[in-house]
Amino acid sequence: MSKTNKDIIFNRDVLGQLGLGCASLGNLFHQVSDEEAGATVKAAIDAGIKYMDVAPHYGFGLAEKRLGEALERYDADENIIISTKVGRRLDPVPDGTDLTEMRQAFYSPEPYYSVFDYSYDSIMHSFEASKTRLRRDRIDILYVHDIGRFTHGEDHAQTYRNFMEGGYRALRELRDAGVVGAIGLGVNEWEVCEEALSDAPFDIILLAGRYTLLEQSALDSFLPLCAQKNTQLVIGGPYNSGILAKGVRGNGPHIYEYQDAPENIIKRVAAIEDICERYGVPLAAAALQFPLAHQQVSTVIPGMGSAKRVQSTQSLMSHSIDKAFWEELRASELIRPDAPIPT
Repeated sequence: MSKTNKDIIFNRDVLGQLGLGCASLGNLFHQVSDEEAGATVKAAIDAGIKYMDVAPHYGFGLAEKRLGEALERYDADENIIISTKVGRRLDPVPDGTDLTEMRQAFYSPEPYYSVFDYSYDSIMHSFEASKTRLRRDRIDILYVHDIGRFTHGEDHAQTYRNFMEGGYRALRELRDAGVVGAIGLGVNEWEVCEEALSDAPFDIILLAGRYTLLEQSALDSFLPLCAQKNTQLVIGGPYNSGILAKGVRGNGPHIYEYQDAPENIIKRVAAIEDICERYGVPLAAAALQFPLAHQQVSTVIPGMGSAKRVQSTQSLMSHSIDKAFWEELRASELIRPDAPIPT
């Protein structure tokens, strides 16, 4: 059972400043045992994390299954806020598919692959299937997964139209029926969020990688629009695919947005690292804490693929950072002068 108040606003007081991104529970890029996955969820519960984000695409249902099982095992369901996603249906894999090989970035024994589908019927079916896998009768937050030009390129106009003509109606019906607490977008670009907010109301947006220590273009128009519309933000990908967690002083590879980082990004991260060293600030701590300074940001959800990572991330989030550190980043033009800084 999950919370029944469909009028709740999922702000920082409700979600907490640190949430658990659950893609790793679906064996993203490498295999994680059932025991490791369960231990990760338990560590998050023990650390007081109360918001967890998942999706059918993550392991083709595997991450949702593992999360649902762990919450039931540790009797934590009532205390946890869950978001999942719609917009990708799970189709059976062709006969003879080797389920031990990586497909669509996941190693999963589940005999499916995901296909974009933003239609009314697909979203309704996806929602019901997610409830079953998560062992819940409600979903707190339901995001539309990866709509936008970043993912769909030249097909964006058609996929967006398909969603607005069918899928959005499904979201509204689910929220109006009280079986979903809030509806939103889960995307890697803010431009489609602006487009969607101009066409229809959304409660919350999960924005991955687009408001970080390295990227603040969302300050120009998107974040002010969220404030105007009273739309909450969850920030995913605060490490920009890892470069803000590991830095650039080692041998690499230095990964930015799932590929080798360009030279200008490497130089920028190196300059941030120099200031981090002078102030004794872990780069990853700065990356985690920076987005939370903006009033529209409810929480940050880095991926945490083990119990040890949960514990280390908690430590990074609580690391004390002097205001002078942020002011030097600003003076060095490494963050924008209009970007709010933590205090």
